[in-house]
Amino acid sequence: MRRSLRAALAALVLLPATVGCSSVYYDTMEKFGFEKRDILVDRVEDGREAQTDAQEEFKDALTQFRELVAFDGGELEKQYDKVSRSYDRMQREAEEVRGRIDAIEDVGEALFDEWEDELGEYQSAELRNASARQLRETQTQYAQVVRAMNRAADKMDPVLEIYQDQVLYLKHSLNARAIAGLEDERAVIEQRVNELIAEMDAAIAEANRFIDAMQA
Repeated sequence: MRRSLRAALAALVLLPATVGCSSVYYDTMEKFGFEKRDILVDRVEDGREAQTDAQEEFKDALTQFRELVAFDGGELEKQYDKVSRSYDRMQREAEEVRGRIDAIEDVGEALFDEWEDELGEYQSAELRNASARQLRETQTQYAQVVRAMNRAADKMDPVLEIYQDQVLYLKHSLNARAIAGLEDERAVIEQRVNELIAEMDAAIAEANRFIDAMQA
């Protein structure tokens, strides 16, 4: 399904620029045979992948920071460059995660609004009630995955802030004494990164449950 959906997305590049509006975008995707439900699952998968990529980047950055703190001889400039590049990559991954969450929330809102409206079109009370129950269940599952992803995203900011401080400090104080001073910050950074990794693990698990439920 994802390969076909990717092909449809690629085809949208050929459409006029006016297809920037979400509602027009979703209408266009439906013409390709992809409902909002399909797009939501696809975007949750993308969000999960973004969380996984960010998780690895934050882990690598922690490794770089530990190596810098344990630095004992050699070229300080090279060690600083590694930490600085790690910070830049973390920022990019964090932006990717937030963008994926925004995309999930956009299609989620459109899907549930449409679903709610269509409940009034049923002639059968039994079918309407069954659809309403399914809607509530899906909304609950959706809320759990979005909440987990946002919690993980919120944990990124404190880590990025402390890394930014360290990079700025080292930029103007690149010497052995400055490196030694980072030891006091290592425990704080490790704690925050570990908390972030745990939240990301939880978000990835929620995404997997949601995807499985939607594809069942």
